[in-house]
Amino acid sequence: MIQPMDPDKDLFFISPLKALPQSFFESPFREDYFEIAWLKNEEPIHFIKDEALYIKGDWMYLIPANRSPRPSKSGKNGTLIAFHKSVLDYEVKEFTLDVIRLFLGKGAGSFSTILLEEDMVITLEGLLRELENEYEQQQKNLLVLKALLKAFLLKLMQYKTQSFTSQGLNEKRIYHFLLLLENHFREEKLVTFYADKLNITPKRLNQILKQKTGKTITQLLQERTVVEAKQELILSAQTIKEIGYSLGFEDRSYFSRFFKKMTGQTPEQFQKQAKERIFPA
Repeated sequence: MIQPMDPDKDLFFISPLKALPQSFFESPFREDYFEIAWLKNEEPIHFIKDEALYIKGDWMYLIPANRSPRPSKSGKNGTLIAFHKSVLDYEVKEFTLDVIRLFLGKGAGSFSTILLEEDMVITLEGLLRELENEYEQQQKNLLVLKALLKAFLLKLMQYKTQSFTSQGLNEKRIYHFLLLLENHFREEKLVTFYADKLNITPKRLNQILKQKTGKTITQLLQERTVVEAKQELILSAQTIKEIGYSLGFEDRSYFSRFFKKMTGQTPEQFQKQAKERIFPA
């Protein structure tokens, strides 16, 4: 195989991450390239202070030219897009500066990371297919490759800008979700109900909640149900069957299994111990 990353031969290099040749990692020209490593349905590979962000998804790593160290191995699902820095030479200055800002992380010499939402994944996958199709042609058209790359980068810039402005929107979504949860947790157990009310996909709602609370919709639903079950087991005059039914469990044995799975005790055991502790004889 011809050694990639030689600017005299290759201004572009596109490859599945799992099929990257060793020559790619060892190329003396590698630092002259901008690299986009798109991990597909993988956990992040960089350090994140908030462990709740360690979720599987489409993570994109944008490594600018003239920056090191760089990854020395892959083994992940996804695609690598690399383009030589000279590709930007004929672009307008403003676009080139925007590309550099897109790739630079917060710290000096660092790289940028982006977690893609589902709709952006679909958009970028279409552009990537076009890039790959042109790249695989025996007679590559550099003008077409540059145009497709520019469209890909412009979409990423747009998305990165929107993601900053959407942080406040996500806070509002969490607030509205918690209101919905409080009003409907007894009768609505399906994730789709809450996502539809917020006009987003269940996957995106789970992603937002996981990032902000460390928990999924299902976990929050279960926890809210258990809190209510404990209160009613202590304070309500209803039977355990009636309490379970009021919480959306039509079968007492199903309620008992759920409660024991969540607390380690049957409803009867919890009720007896709690009442003995709160109302001693």
